[in-house]
Amino acid sequence: MRVTIVAESFLPEVNGVSNSVVRTAGELASAGHEVAIIAAGHGPTDVDGVPVDRVPAFQLPAYRSLAVGLPGRAVGAILRRQRPDVVHLAAPVVLGAVAARAAARDGIPAVSVFQTDLAAFASGYRLGVTAPAIWRWLHHVHEGTAITLVPSSVTLWDLRRRGFDRLALWPRGVDTNRFSPAHRDPGLRARLAPDGSLLVGYVGRLAAEKRVHLLEPLTHLDGVKVVVVGSGPAERELRARMPKATFCGFRAGRELSELVASFDVFVHTGAHETFCQAMQEALASGVPVVGPAAGGPLDLVRHGVNGWLYPPDDVEMLVAAVRALVAEDATRARMAAAARPSVAERTWPAVTSRLVEQYRAVVAAAAGVPALGRAA
Repeated sequence: MRVTIVAESFLPEVNGVSNSVVRTAGELASAGHEVAIIAAGHGPTDVDGVPVDRVPAFQLPAYRSLAVGLPGRAVGAILRRQRPDVVHLAAPVVLGAVAARAAARDGIPAVSVFQTDLAAFASGYRLGVTAPAIWRWLHHVHEGTAITLVPSSVTLWDLRRRGFDRLALWPRGVDTNRFSPAHRDPGLRARLAPDGSLLVGYVGRLAAEKRVHLLEPLTHLDGVKVVVVGSGPAERELRARMPKATFCGFRAGRELSELVASFDVFVHTGAHETFCQAMQEALASGVPVVGPAAGGPLDLVRHGVNGWLYPPDDVEMLVAAVRALVAEDATRARMAAAARPSVAERTWPAVTSRLVEQYRAVVAAAAGVPALGRAA
């Protein structure tokens, strides 16, 4: 099958959308499919053998690192040259909307993937007044595709109540070799906490919408060392606000695997995650998690089994959950033992196989062949 993935965000920007596109493209190629990527702005034109066509872009004033594709004829020309069987729109907004129209003109079925709560993202930058317009636009974009794939059951419910239809659940995969308890490093733990404190870690972008400042009370807990992994526009402010925390900056590859596996507790603070891949990677690493009872984490955290959920805006509950896990060795060990099995079946090959099933269904429907079970 020939698949063109149109990425609203892509390398060199590192985020949930770009990471998912890279891994999905690689898995599809490994399975024998012919894959190409269309992305905005400057960056690599080949990722692990998958070609990347670049189109003109501009940067958002409030988020300079994010390239937004400019409307134009380039996408249509690329699709006509590639002649894909299906177009995969990763978090479509501007570039994805252009690609959806171009695909429709050429009779190519398109699958859209809802991955970013853009309205909540805008609110994090004091642009909440734009939320109704954002939702109207997203509804328009996704209605122009054969099916919208969503990463979590909560997101599925939310989109349904907002009037989106033709929805199906498609979660993210996790690399259970790269993220594993086997990567726990006693030497790294000793360097991060020479006094033997337990490591409470966060991994993700350091940006307003992630609410990383909520970790600040944790830096005052006895026997706790807060470790923050990631970079972003809020880094300077967070370093000033949490002088007792250790900031590791952006990490990838083996360094990231060892850091995550070396945590004793993983904490996430974002209240608008449609999935939360970092949390899934922590669980695969055998680390119990504490996360907000909202969005994607509700599909990942089995409260009291592999971690604890807290009301998203209740900082006291967040602190109490972490304090209890730090104090109760037996509870922490029990949750750590349950963490990896809870995501063991969510491998990238498994979720990519589900994606291909959706591709085949929309291609068959476009050809006039009845396909059962297209939407959930």
